[in-house]
Amino acid sequence: MNVSLNWLNDHLDLSHMSLQEIDDLLTFAGVEVEGISQKGVPSDHIVVAQVKSAEKHPDADKLNVCQVDAGEGDLRQIVCGAQNYKVGDKVPCALPGADLGGGFVIKEGKLRGVASLGMLCGAGEIGLVDEEDGLMILPEDMKVGTPLRGIFNADTIIEVEVTPNRPDLLSHTGMARELSALAGMARKPLDLSVAETVSCNHVVKISAAASCPFYTAVKISDVTVADSPAWLKTKLEAIGLRPINNIVDVTNYVLHELGHPLHAFDDSKVSVPIDIRMATEGETFNALDEVEYALTPEDVVISDASGAALALGGIMGGLTSGVTETTTDVILESAYFTPSNIRRTSRRLNLSSDSSYRFERGTDPQAVLAASAYAAKLITEIAGGRVEHETCTAGAAPELNGQVELDPDKLDQLMGGAISHEGAEDILTRLGLEKLDGKLWSVPSYRLDLHRHIDLVEEIARVHGLDNVPSRFTGTYAHESEVDAAYDYQMTLRRKLAALGFHETQTIKLIAESSTDATVAQMDTALPLRPLQDGDVIRVALPLSEDHAIMRPSLTPGLVATAARNIRQGAKSLLFFELGRQFRNVGGGKANDLEADSLAMLLGGENKPSTWSNRSSAIDGFDVKAAIEALLPHRGIQFNRRERDGFILSADVQCDGKPIGAFAQLSPKKCRELGSDTPIYLVELDVKKCQQLGTGTIQVDELPQFPGSSRDAAMEAPIDLPNADIEKVIKKHNENLLVAFSCFDLFTDPTGEKLPADKKSIAYTFHYRSPERTLKAKEVDLAHQKLLDQLSKVLPVTYR
Repeated sequence: MNVSLNWLNDHLDLSHMSLQEIDDLLTFAGVEVEGISQKGVPSDHIVVAQVKSAEKHPDADKLNVCQVDAGEGDLRQIVCGAQNYKVGDKVPCALPGADLGGGFVIKEGKLRGVASLGMLCGAGEIGLVDEEDGLMILPEDMKVGTPLRGIFNADTIIEVEVTPNRPDLLSHTGMARELSALAGMARKPLDLSVAETVSCNHVVKISAAASCPFYTAVKISDVTVADSPAWLKTKLEAIGLRPINNIVDVTNYVLHELGHPLHAFDDSKVSVPIDIRMATEGETFNALDEVEYALTPEDVVISDASGAALALGGIMGGLTSGVTETTTDVILESAYFTPSNIRRTSRRLNLSSDSSYRFERGTDPQAVLAASAYAAKLITEIAGGRVEHETCTAGAAPELNGQVELDPDKLDQLMGGAISHEGAEDILTRLGLEKLDGKLWSVPSYRLDLHRHIDLVEEIARVHGLDNVPSRFTGTYAHESEVDAAYDYQMTLRRKLAALGFHETQTIKLIAESSTDATVAQMDTALPLRPLQDGDVIRVALPLSEDHAIMRPSLTPGLVATAARNIRQGAKSLLFFELGRQFRNVGGGKANDLEADSLAMLLGGENKPSTWSNRSSAIDGFDVKAAIEALLPHRGIQFNRRERDGFILSADVQCDGKPIGAFAQLSPKKCRELGSDTPIYLVELDVKKCQQLGTGTIQVDELPQFPGSSRDAAMEAPIDLPNADIEKVIKKHNENLLVAFSCFDLFTDPTGEKLPADKKSIAYTFHYRSPERTLKAKEVDLAHQKLLDQLSKVLPVTYR
């Protein structure tokens, strides 16, 4: 909202305060100042000048070469294109160096080859109100050379952002009231007498009391619609409004003066009674913006006896019922509309106005009559005419505020004793509250945000100044909760994955159950921690679209969709993860609406950027396992194969023998549909299980004091024997001297020449060490042989 400093000075004297002081006062009290700008003549180099002669430009038909007297002793030559002046007229002259705003600084130059040593100006070019095209013709009694900045009053515009809970600040009266309370200044009196009222059902009736509890109308006869006086135009233009005519300008002035919207109808276009009703299905309305709107039964309209909609209640007037130059009698509307109704209609129609902006936040119901009387008084003063009879009313203004208790003990506790009870009472009184018996305070009708004890304390704190409230550094120790621990662990996972080169994604929790778009995989790429049964998917009762039909049982569909978009943009490496909730039933719907946090990862494309010296290779399953091991260090990660529909390769992910998630590789067909020519891998992990295994005390082994000894073994095994089975036997054997082992070679021969085609040769290295002594070769050989015997006993392997 734009606030005029000159307008504010009509309410209180701010001459002793600088702009910075006003800015700080409002900002620290919770009223955000977004900008401060100057209005009016912008420079002292703009002076009164008299045209002494004017001749046609030798090379331009529409330009004149003028000699002007700017009070400098010598005449100044200026080329001018305006046509509305004559020799002897006094006009504004911008001398070289004058800054007209926006970086436009007047300089000496040439126009079509003729020297021009300044600029003759129109009113709009020097920050004043344009009343005619061309130059601004000044009064004859103005002295030549006088700076116009000292003749015409300048103004300062403060742009403020008012929070939705403070509609009382959406006017100059409200802003002056606020500044008066903050600075302890007295306000100038404003006469807001209320006219006599009468309930007249034959003139006004309310058929939609829930949307419009109170409505008033007053008729003003024999008005003359014309331009507004200069003072009114100046005020409106200062805050960015365009003057229209004296009647409409008064309603706009009162809106920005008092904060209550009004509307004026042409009486000849209205047939009583006026009816405030809900629109009918399919009804249309032609608004002042010349757009036809389709209404619904949720919209409130102002109609007359003919049933035609005259205005869209609280938002905008109609195109055919407004005031024009031929209007002689007007009906002035002032009403209170329910905020939620106005907000709903304004959002649905995408139609906003100064009126709707205030009504949807809440106006003062008790100001309805005062605003009407004030506007009627101004109209009769400016446009003539007379007020006919009393103000007709329908309904009653609701009482939205009441009494609030201020507990002094709680005030002291919250304020830390920073303010006395007397000081707190003084602040509340300055804010317009009235002290009642005991601890009770009566809240004024315009403060719709004050309902609780803490609301009063907040007002006291912001007026007193939060800088004046002492800080307390002591606090009560609180043990880390499960929620805190879960959050910290998830942030640790995010940091680790980011360090590994992954990019975090955030996808929508609703996905499509099936999709005809092959590039946007949905349920066919889901990798739930446990396979789904019929009834395990949670469906949305009324989905917005087919793409948002079910709650995601897995996070991987969103990652696959993300990968598809990145592939289309030319991404070579695909490393994405998401931490979030997945939703499902269990046991075919026996256990309903279960939620759990999951970590999903997608890996594909190049494992590193390709350079002239280092060729990249495609990411494989071992890169996936390495990423999981980085998240769970010092733990044994294993993939146990488990078939899952729709994937070429899938497995359960285990950590130290405990299941923590699922792994899968997309089929080549799906990869081609996504546009990828390399394999794509998916992982989904149970965050809670990972947290249980990945947190706690870390055991650290001492550095070995004695050397170890290694032995290798090459085994011939069936080609379909999983490596995980071999590792299980080795771990279960539990040889005390074995400290490490790893697979270092794998050989197969599909031709069967060097090795049967159904066999594979797999080589392991085993490292043995004792923490107590240096092992002898016989001890190492014995331990190694026992391990080999156990492997050949349990598994179908032979040694080469």
